[in-house]
Amino acid sequence: MKSLLSPQPSLPTHITEPRINLSRSKVTSSLRFDRDRWIGRKKCGLTLSAVLDPATIDQFGISESEFVNPAVSTSYRSSKLPKPNQTVLDAQARVCTGPTQTKPLSEDQAFKVFDTILRSARGELKDEEQVSKAQLGAFFAAMTIRANAFPEATQWSEGEKHAVSNFWPHLVRALPSDVIFIADPEGSIMGVGSSIGPQYVGNGTSDMRLVGALREVLAGGHLGYEEVQGVLRDVLPFKFEDNKCSSGVSETLLSAFLIGQRMNRETDRELKAYCLAFDDQLVGH
Repeated sequence: MKSLLSPQPSLPTHITEPRINLSRSKVTSSLRFDRDRWIGRKKCGLTLSAVLDPATIDQFGISESEFVNPAVSTSYRSSKLPKPNQTVLDAQARVCTGPTQTKPLSEDQAFKVFDTILRSARGELKDEEQVSKAQLGAFFAAMTIRANAFPEATQWSEGEKHAVSNFWPHLVRALPSDVIFIADPEGSIMGVGSSIGPQYVGNGTSDMRLVGALREVLAGGHLGYEEVQGVLRDVLPFKFEDNKCSSGVSETLLSAFLIGQRMNRETDRELKAYCLAFDDQLVGH
């Protein structure tokens, strides 16, 4: 982290890489180093961004799952952790993004995703087919933020609305309360089971702090520096034992919080809280 916070002055500010080899096709892309963003008194690292036009992806017929993804790559992911459900992972690649990058699901895609989630919640899927708690948190956080705060073009498609109206009455009886809270925190989106979200407080102090922060994040809002620091103090360091987060915090709530902050585009004060919290963890270990 210290090396990220102190970029070498010899690095160029702009690097253009004309082509990236993505499996079957070569697609034009650009890489940019941003050395101009300061967080408080520290510069929060080099930002490396790869710009890949979604229209170009569709043109070449490249599946989201063909990209090197830290969620499934053995280079990043511990072999002890189960792989995510591929159907929901592909949906996450489309909807767990920013207000202009999101690609709403078609009706067929949405029905397949919600059917997969329902069958997993009922225990009908086993091993790698199961939808993880983290996936549930991220996916439903994305759906909620899109409904509450995204522009019309990236809000729910008619197909997604149809799928929700068909599956939610069944899902609300099968999903745990933390997922229902994320999907409808104020009881204003789903209709059925609308009393659960407004009354949900979580289990334990860590969950309670996360729930309070999530109410703001899921509405498309932002948090103060101290609020983000408080959440991170409760959950860091990230350690998983027996496929569970050792801090005791809900994996579902935590994943919703992290993806929600990203989708809302963190403010400088939020990013500062992340940088310093992770920096403290590295220094402390």
